[in-house]
Amino acid sequence: MISLATWAIQTLLSQTRLSQTRLTQIFSEMSVLGLTLVIPFTLAIITLLLFANFRHFAEVFLILGTLPLGLVGGFWLMYFAGYNFSVAVSVGFIALAGVAVEIGVIMMVYLNKSYHGMLAKCASDSIAPTQGLLLDSVVDGAVLRVRPVMMTAVATIAGLIPIVIGVGTGSEVMSRIALPMVGGMLSAVVLTLLVLPCAYYLWRCRSLAVSASAP
Repeated sequence: MISLATWAIQTLLSQTRLSQTRLTQIFSEMSVLGLTLVIPFTLAIITLLLFANFRHFAEVFLILGTLPLGLVGGFWLMYFAGYNFSVAVSVGFIALAGVAVEIGVIMMVYLNKSYHGMLAKCASDSIAPTQGLLLDSVVDGAVLRVRPVMMTAVATIAGLIPIVIGVGTGSEVMSRIALPMVGGMLSAVVLTLLVLPCAYYLWRCRSLAVSASAP
């Protein structure tokens, strides 16, 4: 009788564990399915907002093309921390993409402002724009954004550090959301201050070459 009761309890516990495992698997599959829909939808919204701001596909693709470099820091910091890719990490990368694009937009606005100022000055002086003048305008526009970009990155990282090193209920999930953003902000600073102005300069050099060859 006792052995029969023990067998029944063990059978019930094994079925419960199996059902919990299956339930966890179902939730994991639903989360992955949700991410496959949310991530492209997020990128589409970012693209539409960028186009609404710049009205030019070249500038939109310039920011989106350099965006993966801004995510490199998040992947490296995940690797060093030993974190696996999960739903929480995906949420952190989505938030990081929005912040990196925001910083890139600010830099692009000032690069365009400096470039059009250079064109207006060349038109008023009746001279043709050259690559040297273009380089000076790109440097001037990028230098104006050094302090705001550094302030944004430092403030964001300082606010996320307590979440990364925090302990207690929910800290494991929150740290996996915050850690990619900390690493990504470090690489986003390099992206914004170095890569994006260089890519902008190369793009505008091609535009100057095309306009110079036109009759």
